[in-house]
Amino acid sequence: MKIQRIRAYRVDLPLYEGSYQWAGGNSVSVFDSTVIEVKTDADVTGYGEVCPLGPCYLPAYASGVRAGILELAPHLLGENPLELQKLNIHMDAALKGHPYVKSGIDMACWDILGQVTGQPVCTLLGGRYGDDFGLYRAISQESPEAMAARVAGYRAEGYQRFQLKVGGVGGDPAVDIDRINAAADQLQPGDRLIADANTGWLMHDALRVVNAVRDVDVYIEQPCTSYEECLSVRQHTDHPFVLDEVIDSVGVLLRGHADRAMDVVNLKISKFGGLTKVKQARDLCISLGLAMTLEDSWGGDIVTAAIAHLAHSTPPAFRFTSTDFNSYVTVSIAEGAPQRIKGRMAASTRPGLGISPRMEVLGKPVLEVP
Repeated sequence: MKIQRIRAYRVDLPLYEGSYQWAGGNSVSVFDSTVIEVKTDADVTGYGEVCPLGPCYLPAYASGVRAGILELAPHLLGENPLELQKLNIHMDAALKGHPYVKSGIDMACWDILGQVTGQPVCTLLGGRYGDDFGLYRAISQESPEAMAARVAGYRAEGYQRFQLKVGGVGGDPAVDIDRINAAADQLQPGDRLIADANTGWLMHDALRVVNAVRDVDVYIEQPCTSYEECLSVRQHTDHPFVLDEVIDSVGVLLRGHADRAMDVVNLKISKFGGLTKVKQARDLCISLGLAMTLEDSWGGDIVTAAIAHLAHSTPPAFRFTSTDFNSYVTVSIAEGAPQRIKGRMAASTRPGLGISPRMEVLGKPVLEVP
């Protein structure tokens, strides 16, 4: 089997809540997502998706996905999409860095592998654990009262994990302290609260916040920009600690484990370059005894399907939480995508990712090779 053609489609994904706001005054109201189609000479076609969280979150941006695919795709024609490790090595040789560009292609090839073998991707990733898995809800940055009301509302829908958006260089740490306290007041037994600064605090502000909420049951996620700054904050708090934005390779996972820098890590599919490499990181975390949040930067139905397969194939003890990005947006781009039910979700049991793109929504491809 050989890759015969690669196409990319561009689709806008507006948010149900109008906008999504996080540290530093950053916000997005409409996501620019790229859907990748990989067609083989055996008439089997797979799909992937990449959707950066705007250009100022990670070193990734939406038009960069498409520009990168235009550069990379000619090197992949004639390659076997079933030989995933070999294909990833070939992509890395053809295009240095830019893992997010490669993520959708790798995801589409897993979809092809599942279709050819007649297996859902979660089975190929290691096996299905249980009937479903729990989700977190990201709580966009607003006033303490508004964020607490969001927590209460989503808790009523069945969610038990809440990722509270805090932080902002130049902001008032006292407001973040109030946000955490107000949200914590809404929790019930079994709930978990994560204060996610998305690199938005300086160290002195982070230390003020963690000291002020030392009696609150809350996880602290990625308080500062660099690994070293986060490690310094970690060494001054007893709160469970999550690293996210700095976790982009197996090497940093090993460093963090050696430094005892975190209790939980956030693994994003596109930040690693696709399901092949995030599976390597996931399996390493299991061996190291690290719990994980399993997700991506953002996306619609296809990314959500890939997240579901990754999460459902992870042993429950190591699966801290995951997410359902397709429930945040107003546009559905694929049939068969997993849907949340009372704060939980399950991967498809159909072969591959289990999705069928809505071509009437995707429209005409914005690029095609050859």
